Amino acid sequence: PVIAKLGDVKADTLLIGIAPAGGRLPEPWRAVISEAIRRGMSVVSGLHVFLSEDRELAALARKHRTKLHDVRRPPAALTVSRDAAKKLKCHRVHTVGHDCSVGKMVTSLELTHALQRRGRKAEFVATGQTGIMVSGWGVPIDRVISDFVAGAIEEQILEHKDQELLLIEGQGSLYHPYYSGVTLGLLHGCAPQSMVMVFDPARKRVKHTDRVMPPIREVIRIYEEMARIMTPSKVVAAAANTYRLSAREAERVCKRTEDECGIPCQDVIRHGCERIVDAILRRHKALGLERNGRRPGSRRR
Repeated sequence: PVIAKLGDVKADTLLIGIAPAGGRLPEPWRAVISEAIRRGMSVVSGLHVFLSEDRELAALARKHRTKLHDVRRPPAALTVSRDAAKKLKCHRVHTVGHDCSVGKMVTSLELTHALQRRGRKAEFVATGQTGIMVSGWGVPIDRVISDFVAGAIEEQILEHKDQELLLIEGQGSLYHPYYSGVTLGLLHGCAPQSMVMVFDPARKRVKHTDRVMPPIREVIRIYEEMARIMTPSKVVAAAANTYRLSAREAERVCKRTEDECGIPCQDVIRHGCERIVDAILRRHKALGLERNGRRPGSRRR
């Protein structure tokens, strides 16, 4: 339900699900958060500013015996990469994008669920605050010191190396002047054998800038070249975020992308993602990663 004020609904947790520019706490929010605490609600925050370090809110939480969860707090023990991820036998599938905020997390989650429905051991690896809220674990990669970005995601992969497939949530874009450093560290740290290119076909300029959006085929080429520095990798499919297009326009975009790039393209919400999953499993077989004599595409019965 959509409510006008906090008291209109019974809940035990307040989830701060948006991230304003800079990740700061907007002053108008303080009153709502304070009210939630006084009502005995826990607060889960994805802001760059930690609520647990805010004197006023922390004192109020102690008084009312509630908890403040800062999901963007990075792990305490961080190291540089050991260049270990590329040696693992799990299939690392990384969602990448031509820009920020195009649907990489949603695509990763949908692909994880689709693979699980086919009986595969697949796990979603969250790298942002919202993904961590959804899955309950992960690493907030944009809060990690730059030297340790690759090592932080590598550690997550090592902890889940027994999975058959890991769907690693992408962040930012190599083409974005704000976030490219995070994107590259994540790309090199997770050392993916496969990538899925996520894009918004209606976006003509890089978000928050006046930079013209490059063609998807060029974006794919750059990602494959940059990934190859650490390990051979291939974009096996594309996921179009067509929420601003009509059904007919969405179909045309996907068909054009397939013709130009030679890979399957679907909107994972509008069309489903079975053809993208098929492409991942074909790559899985080509890499020699099939377990227990599985046939690619076999489904759980």
